[in-house]
Amino acid sequence: MKKKKMSQFSQMSFSDKFITSAGYIGIAAFLVIIIVPMLYIVVASFMNPTELNNNGISFDLSKWSLDGYKRIFKDNMIIRGFLNSVFYSVTFALISVTATLLAAYPLSKPDFVGKKFITTLYVITMFFGGGMMPTYLLVDKLNMLNTVWALVLPGAINVWNIILARTYFQSIPKELREASAIDGANDITHFFKILLPVCKPIIAVLLLYQFVAQWNSYFDAMIYLDDAKLQPLQLVLRSILIQNTPRAGMIADVQSTAAMAKIAELLKYSTIVVSSLPLLFMYPFFQKYFDKGIMAGSIKG
Repeated sequence: MKKKKMSQFSQMSFSDKFITSAGYIGIAAFLVIIIVPMLYIVVASFMNPTELNNNGISFDLSKWSLDGYKRIFKDNMIIRGFLNSVFYSVTFALISVTATLLAAYPLSKPDFVGKKFITTLYVITMFFGGGMMPTYLLVDKLNMLNTVWALVLPGAINVWNIILARTYFQSIPKELREASAIDGANDITHFFKILLPVCKPIIAVLLLYQFVAQWNSYFDAMIYLDDAKLQPLQLVLRSILIQNTPRAGMIADVQSTAAMAKIAELLKYSTIVVSSLPLLFMYPFFQKYFDKGIMAGSIKG
């Protein structure tokens, strides 16, 4: 196999060899850009901040410590924030994907009356929006301020996801609908019992998209939530890091200031690792659906 690859490379023209080599070098550089910061953060999360600042990262296990992780898991606010983020992300993903599939299916049918007009209205919202203040006033009028619904409902509909799902539905052979119609299945039965089981790739892609989007979001929670018990993990971590960073005149003696700065440095890397774990565990399980779903939903227009 290797000889065959080498022979193919040797038969290329100079320009093809240059482009191929440049592609491999670019991929390698891209991997280094991704892996090196991740490795730095993981190792730094186990190290003493003083040792890290003075000598940089070290792979000497004797200089490593679990103190940062111990502080994280002993903090009730972080545990509550983590559980809140899981709840918000899962709920948001389920609501969003359900609404997306229900909106995309009618638009995928060629005989749906008003399909082009409704699609145009959807696309317009991708380029023009009311902005932050009208959205806040709307959430306030709906009595959703300081509730979980302020995070999971306003952004649940994503037009790009609707277009992606619609395109995927259109790629499914129409003979499948004809066969189900012969068996007496109406549109509702066909959608839930026949169509959805064959749409696992696009469903997995949409779930992953929306889960990650909600997991990384903190701005909406900062605007709509006042109750600390409802805050997601990202907002809790932001608050902890700010509180552990001394402000001018807050602490008079140098020793206490240095201690607080050390705690902040210790928590910074550990919290990044902890907040990234759910996403790192999710991607391997969704990977087998990801390529198939995103390609099938993007090719046929």
